[in-house]
Amino acid sequence: MFPYRDDNPRVLPPVTTGAIIALNVVAWVLIQSVGVEPALSRSICQLGLIPGELLGRVPEGTAIPLSPQMPCTPGGVPTWLTPLTSMFLHGSWFHLIGNMWFLWLFGDNIEGAMGHGRFGLFYLLAGLAAAAAQIWAGPSSPLPMVGASGAISGVMGAYIVLFPRVKVHMIVFLGFLVTRAAVPAYLMLGYWFLLQLLGGLPGLAVQGGGVAFWAHVGGFLAGALLVTAFKSPRLMDQRHKLMELAGWQNP
Repeated sequence: MFPYRDDNPRVLPPVTTGAIIALNVVAWVLIQSVGVEPALSRSICQLGLIPGELLGRVPEGTAIPLSPQMPCTPGGVPTWLTPLTSMFLHGSWFHLIGNMWFLWLFGDNIEGAMGHGRFGLFYLLAGLAAAAAQIWAGPSSPLPMVGASGAISGVMGAYIVLFPRVKVHMIVFLGFLVTRAAVPAYLMLGYWFLLQLLGGLPGLAVQGGGVAFWAHVGGFLAGALLVTAFKSPRLMDQRHKLMELAGWQNP
């Protein structure tokens, strides 16, 4: 299934959401050379989060076989900065576009519920919580982690708390059949969270590449917990009034 819109009015222009997307795109173009090697692998090695290196379980400067063609040595920035820098890097065009689409789809309403500055801080904290969860799952891992999906998971966790009954419209793929469906956000996001949780369970003690399931789980839970402290009652009231004027049901 692929969500393409929601029935949720914007209270504020998504300035911070757009700025975060722009930063990710700029990093992809200027730092990662739109995925061209060797810049892609070098950026992942030097700016990605390596749990074992951050915790001192992998000696700093150890060569990491990211791929058969590109062994690399970390060291682009201080190790303690990599949980932050890794949030703005991606591994492929598909990785970047998928993450930015989900951020644009759900981030505008969370920004509208918090305000521009609060949303920016919330996004960074959710991303750091996601990184912490992935480090907990594989503290000795020598493999770098990159991607905005942990922070975006926090946005989705906030969304399920604030707007559980808002309809999310999706394209659903059922083998050769493609159809559309609209379901409450709690069903779509709850199903997504369950997939992340189940995906992470078998690999809890395994060090390997691929999807950072525990970063998704940690980011989602952090977002769901932090949203109460970050939401603005004034902006939420403004949203309710917009819903009433439009004749929409207030979820």
